[in-house]
Amino acid sequence: MHVQEWLDSVPAAAVYAVVALVIGLESLGIPLPGEIVLVSAALMSSQHTGINPVVLGACATAGAVIGDSIGYAIGRKGGRPLLAWLGRKFPRHFSEGHVATAERSFEKWGMWAVFFGRFVALLRIFAGPLAGVLHMPYWKFLIANLLGGICWAGGTTAVIYYVGVVAEDWLKRFSYLGLAAAVLIGLTSMLILKRKAKKAQPEQREAEPVNAGE
Repeated sequence: MHVQEWLDSVPAAAVYAVVALVIGLESLGIPLPGEIVLVSAALMSSQHTGINPVVLGACATAGAVIGDSIGYAIGRKGGRPLLAWLGRKFPRHFSEGHVATAERSFEKWGMWAVFFGRFVALLRIFAGPLAGVLHMPYWKFLIANLLGGICWAGGTTAVIYYVGVVAEDWLKRFSYLGLAAAVLIGLTSMLILKRKAKKAQPEQREAEPVNAGE
């Protein structure tokens, strides 16, 4: 909620830049909430805030692809010492267990690990640097990176945008119906309580002499 409130307070151009930057930094190996920022911005685009979902999706895709490519270059140059340094700086995300899990995924799936890694938070951070460390051919990495970035960033933007539009339309259509139902339930509850109160009064009067005699 804080992310969306902050994004709502800045101009549309700044939202595009922030989404591209955060996703790009996350993709090159810095653990940032790229998915949360993208979902928040996509939801805002469905609420008529001046944010174009097509431009947003394109910016998110560009950030993802460029960030992964930079991460690949850094990983290829830094090698294993880079992973050890990241493990010291970000032990929660780059622990030996996480690195080993990511390596097994890359060894087993190759290009598919880069593609599907875009949809998994942990692999999204690892994909670029680890592909470079393992010396995956860049053309293979680029194809998987480009397709994964388009499907993840573009797909997430489209889904959240249309969900937001449908939800807003549904709320507009059924707001008066919901209000009428709430009023009806309230009146019914009040009538039932009044009826029970009236019924309880004679019973209380009949019980009073008995209590006095005792």
